[in-house]
Amino acid sequence: MHKILFVCHGNICRSTMAEFVMKDLVEKAGRASEFVIDSAATSREEIGNDVHPGTRRKLEREGVPCGHHHSRQIMREDLDAWDYIVAMDQENLAGLRRILGAEAVASPKVSLLLSWANRSGDIADPWYTGNFDETYRDVLEGCAALIAAL
Repeated sequence: MHKILFVCHGNICRSTMAEFVMKDLVEKAGRASEFVIDSAATSREEIGNDVHPGTRRKLEREGVPCGHHHSRQIMREDLDAWDYIVAMDQENLAGLRRILGAEAVASPKVSLLLSWANRSGDIADPWYTGNFDETYRDVLEGCAALIAAL
């Protein structure tokens, strides 16, 4: 069983997009029973909120099922509960360092999503850019590489 927790700042745009994209990919690959997939935030700003409407619209256009979600903040206990904690950008890693500790973020358990696709860089935050298409392309690339590696 592979337990993957995707993390971004508010847990309404990028991490939820990655969560639902990854669930769709493992379902289509016939491997859904091998995975537990969820998402969380480094901040408390959006706690309890559902998926951002822009993320929901983009996933709908791509044919990716998008359920309801209640944003939550990652907690120290999540470090032991998840095999992989996958952040969207460097700012998220800083938030994880604050919440989980520097030693946890330095472990192989914590990574950036694009590193799975052998790319450096961050998944752009569509909350600021408004570009859900670009975010989706990068999320899909990272998730496809992650499932291939597992």
